[in-house]
Amino acid sequence: MFKDIKAVSSFSVNDLQKAKDFYHDKLGLEVSEGSMGILTLHTSGGGTIIVYPKPNHEPATFTVLNFPVRDVEKAVDELISRGITFEQYDAPLKTDEKGILRGDGRGPDIAWFKDPAGNILSVLREG
Repeated sequence: MFKDIKAVSSFSVNDLQKAKDFYHDKLGLEVSEGSMGILTLHTSGGGTIIVYPKPNHEPATFTVLNFPVRDVEKAVDELISRGITFEQYDAPLKTDEKGILRGDGRGPDIAWFKDPAGNILSVLREG
């Protein structure tokens, strides 16, 4: 039924202007403002993500958005230079000093960070 439909993901934030600044200025995404006080994040693959304000926003305890990249270490270094802080995990997953979980053949390299609303995002090795 849905195999030929382009799905759209969405999540909430507590401050739309901070979200707009973060996703556009820090992450470099094209961001447009829509009706009803929503933002649309546009990715190069034609994907769209809707970000909407919610006064009683509670950040998710899981990753809401993943950015596949060719080189996680390079992406982490670039994001750190833009002021992004990466999460440090010790158990059950152990990240290194940069915040990268090294897949070492068991899975992709991945690093997690948060947006201003506390939503968890990641960069992970594509493929």
